[in-house]
Amino acid sequence: MELRQLTDRVFYSLYNKEVDRPVLGYINGRKYSLMVDSGNSKRHVQLFNEAIINEGLRKPDFIAITHWHWDHSFGMNAIEGITFANKKTNEKLAEIAKWKWTDSEMKKRLETKLEIEFADSSIRKEYPVLSEILVTTSDISYDGTMEIDLGDIVAELHPIVSPHSEDCTCIFVPQERVLFIGDAVGVDYYNNCYLDKSKLNSLLIAIEGIDFDICVMGHADPASKLDILNIIGSLLDR
Repeated sequence: MELRQLTDRVFYSLYNKEVDRPVLGYINGRKYSLMVDSGNSKRHVQLFNEAIINEGLRKPDFIAITHWHWDHSFGMNAIEGITFANKKTNEKLAEIAKWKWTDSEMKKRLETKLEIEFADSSIRKEYPVLSEILVTTSDISYDGTMEIDLGDIVAELHPIVSPHSEDCTCIFVPQERVLFIGDAVGVDYYNNCYLDKSKLNSLLIAIEGIDFDICVMGHADPASKLDILNIIGSLLDR
């Protein structure tokens, strides 16, 4: 896995379309470090840890989850640090933690539209042995905003309105002027890829109000503030 340096204290891994592995972030504070999203599997976490150790960085002390979707949260069981997720995210993960991971049960969830084809096929690629899937909730659940002091640098966790999912959280690092938004700009895959333009407009307004230079997305290259606003604006104009 390749790890890239975004600023003096912020790094990110590249996304992988093959098995739907999203970008993972790393914020290096003087006392603590924070990972953005937990990846989609134990293997994803291992590769990320190897990459940051190769950079002379320590394993993350804290991990913040941007939303519940499997590719951002299924690696939580393999994390060594303390995990944070907002209340809505944890409620959904608690529900998924009860699911059985067998071929027949996964097919039933597709038939009942509890799961979508894209997630199902990607999960099967990442997990040749389905029994290895272990979904967990975070160590710490919060409602509203949360600020984590990493030492000379803070990570602000903010809930945001998004067309992608009801539980989206962004992570803002004001000292580095970096904003992690996960998949917040995306369509709702669990509702026929519907794009709620009212929610997208709310997201646009929220992002406009944040003082950042670089935006890190879950499945794309980092973008400038102007570029991400233009991307959202073009989606609103469709």
